[in-house]
Amino acid sequence: MNDETNEYGPALGAAERHARAWLASVDSRPIRPEADVDAVLAAVDREWQDDGRDAPAVVEELAAIVEPGLLAMGSSRFYGFVIGGAYPAALGADWLVSAWDQNTGSRQSTPGTAAVEEVAAGWLLEALGLPATSGVGFATGATSANMACLVTARDAVLRAHGHDPVQGIQGGPAIRFLAGGAVHTSVVLAGRMAGLGAPVTVGADDQGRIDVDGLARALAGDDGPSIVSLQAGDVHSGSFDDFAGAIAVARAAGAWVHVDGAFGLWAAATPTLAHLVAGLRDADSWATDAHKTLNVPYDCGVAIVRDEAAMSSSLGARAAYLPAAEGVADPWDHVPELSRRARGIPVWAALRTLGRHGVAALVDGLVEAASALADGFRGIPGIDVINDVVFTQVCVAASDDAATAALGDWLRAEGTVWASSSTWRGRAVVRFSVSNRGTDAEAVRRTVDAVARGARALGIPFD
Repeated sequence: MNDETNEYGPALGAAERHARAWLASVDSRPIRPEADVDAVLAAVDREWQDDGRDAPAVVEELAAIVEPGLLAMGSSRFYGFVIGGAYPAALGADWLVSAWDQNTGSRQSTPGTAAVEEVAAGWLLEALGLPATSGVGFATGATSANMACLVTARDAVLRAHGHDPVQGIQGGPAIRFLAGGAVHTSVVLAGRMAGLGAPVTVGADDQGRIDVDGLARALAGDDGPSIVSLQAGDVHSGSFDDFAGAIAVARAAGAWVHVDGAFGLWAAATPTLAHLVAGLRDADSWATDAHKTLNVPYDCGVAIVRDEAAMSSSLGARAAYLPAAEGVADPWDHVPELSRRARGIPVWAALRTLGRHGVAALVDGLVEAASALADGFRGIPGIDVINDVVFTQVCVAASDDAATAALGDWLRAEGTVWASSSTWRGRAVVRFSVSNRGTDAEAVRRTVDAVARGARALGIPFD
């Protein structure tokens, strides 16, 4: 059956043309959207018609409406959030995932995608240096991955204290949920959704690393169920908690230890950064996001739990009509979803493309680019780099908060780069998150030049 007789052919052909054109433009176009949400809404026919349109016309209409409102997140000079680009093989695999349209929950009903996801999970564990028998679930993002891990942790600590979590948490003992003072909002949200509430924070140093002594004090004198969340990669400084020290303290108190490593967990994939993740392997669960550092398309969070049986007990579902594996977990036993796309397939494609050495080189390259940005920014009068650049995050500030905010606004409006404005340690900052595999020396040069031009245009430094 050719494209002329296949009903999907014309629509897919239109989509491919627009996808190719978009990808070709990403690194040369202004990163900012050309239209705001009101302009896009004005372009949409808001009245639902009685009669529809044919498929290729719908695709053409969609592209015309949406493309002016797109942010070039795949650009090598996009630093606004911790968002990577997409390797060609990972994108191609993701297109196949949509075409195959498999609800990848069961090894029996979707053996093709389930098998490749199992291989991808094994490669992930090897790359990150985590126990090979851990359970791995492909979730929507870091928040849902954190939630999957915290739900498992919640049930495990309740069982350890004599309460059956199947009966709910209301009648069980109170659970202490602790984290450092720089805990990311995704962990806070995940804790709330898991019924733990927001974590009690125990303090952090000036780079956001957990106060291990504060953790010890918080855990002292109470032998009830406890969960401690640590962090691999602070969203502002890029810093890593003292895993060895914090985990030792938590273990002494019988606490479950979870690591939020949305982008920083990948430091474990390269020997050059081993000092940042010493002791990380000794935790009970870990969360990361492959669309960040690994550069696969949205969406692809990864939940990892050392005790796979505990993960399946908390997240798995059983019903008479659902096929179940014998003696091995199904994909839907590792995430809080019965229906999901085969998110692990693009992960397999990226890891297959890169190999062990390629993954290490990817992470090393991101760190080198961040260091080069910091070096360039330090040479701009009136601009200070205010974090210790240990991984992929660089925060800059001008002489006062108003000037810093103005610089962030100028950069986003000018369009060469996109960096996010934030507040860190009580000070306005412009934050550069290096996550894209394409951020090379030329992208660094253009970024430093844009910041220098912005500082001159705004009259920074001020008297």
